[in-house]
Amino acid sequence: MTNWDVYKQKLLKNPEFKKLYEESQPEFEIAKAIIAARIQNKITQKELAKRMNTTQSVISRVEQARTSPSISFLKRLAAALNTTLRVQFK
Repeated sequence: MTNWDVYKQKLLKNPEFKKLYEESQPEFEIAKAIIAARIQNKITQKELAKRMNTTQSVISRVEQARTSPSISFLKRLAAALNTTLRVQFK
């Protein structure tokens, strides 16, 4: 276990922190998927932004989970990455 894992487990014992952590997971999962798809396509944030007709800072905010992307944004993202958008509930 890394130091972060140990620290996270300690934090998750706090019910308030645990609730906030769990509520933020969808945004982080979306961010991870976007980063992975961008890296797989070997393009920069700047290139992805250009393909989507947006700015690099918008891509950065989404990848940092600082904002929640709209469905239309995700559709444009999928088109820019030559892929499809799929929703999966766990």
